[in-house]
Amino acid sequence: MKKVSVGVMAYNEEENIEALLGSLLNQKVSDFRVDEIIVVSSGSTDKTDEIVRRHCDKNNQIRLIKQKKRLGKASAVNKFIKHSRHDLLVLVGADLLLKKETLKELLKPLKEPDVGIVGAHPIPVNKRDTLVGYAVNLLWELHHRISLKQPKMGELIAFRKIFKKIPILTATDEANIEPLVRGQGYRSVYAPKAIVYNRGPETVGEFVKQRKRIYFGHLAVKNEYSYEVSTMKALKLVGLLGQCYCLIKENLLYAGLTILLEMYSRYLATVDYYQKTKKYTIWEVIKGSKKRIELDTVDL
Repeated sequence: MKKVSVGVMAYNEEENIEALLGSLLNQKVSDFRVDEIIVVSSGSTDKTDEIVRRHCDKNNQIRLIKQKKRLGKASAVNKFIKHSRHDLLVLVGADLLLKKETLKELLKPLKEPDVGIVGAHPIPVNKRDTLVGYAVNLLWELHHRISLKQPKMGELIAFRKIFKKIPILTATDEANIEPLVRGQGYRSVYAPKAIVYNRGPETVGEFVKQRKRIYFGHLAVKNEYSYEVSTMKALKLVGLLGQCYCLIKENLLYAGLTILLEMYSRYLATVDYYQKTKKYTIWEVIKGSKKRIELDTVDL
C-alpha cells in the first residue's frame, strides 16, 4: 500500500479548516494510505493555527508548519514539498471540502506508472440566482467539459514528487506544477469523480480579481515554460458553450455578462503581465471564498 502526503495550504481559514480536516480524515482510500496531513499556515492572524494545533493533539497524522509571514502560496507549497515524507503528494486549499471517496478517485490514476499528475473536479457551492454566482458555476462547468478532453489542474491535485520546488513568484501553483511534471514525460489525467466543493467570489470586484490573477499566472506559464493550460484559449471555452445549453438557457443575460467579465479580466491580466504593473505572488484575499461552506449544502 503506497503512502501519501497531503498538504493543506492555509491563510486565515478559521471558517473552513476544521471541516476540511474532518473531510480528509474521513476519506475512504483503497490501495493508498494517507500517512500525513501537513498544514502550512502562512502568516494566519485568526484562529486557524489554534484549530489545527487542537487537531494535531488528537491525531498524529496531522502536522502544522507555521510561516510567520505571508510569503505567497508558492512559498507554502515549497515548504510542504520539502517536509513531506513520501513521493506521492496531494495539494489542497484549506477552503475546500472533499466527498468521502474523492482521494480514492484522485489517486487511482497514479497506479499507472506513466501518470504524473491528476486533477480533481471542483464544484462551486455558490447559488446561481446572482450574476457572480451564475458566472462561477458556468466557468467551472466549462472547465469540467474541457478537462474531460484535455485535463486542467486546479483546486485539488495529486502528483509525483519529482522536483524539489516550484517558482516562488508564481501566481498559479497548480498551473506551474503541471508543466514541471509533464516536461519529464508523464501524463496528466482528469478525475471527474474526484469531487471537491469550493466557494467562489460573491461580488463582481472579487470575481474580476480572481480571474485576473489566474489568467496572469497562465500567461506566465505560457511565456516562461512554453506551456499552455487547457483553458488558456478563449475560443475553446466559447466552443463548449453549446454543451452547457441548459445552464445558458437558464439565464441568457447572465451568460452574456459572464463572457464579458471573463474577457475584461483577461484583458486586465494581459496589461499587468506585459507592462509589469503588478505581481500576484501574494494573492489578494477574496472574502467571499473564505466564508464557511455549510455542510447541509453539499453531498459528502
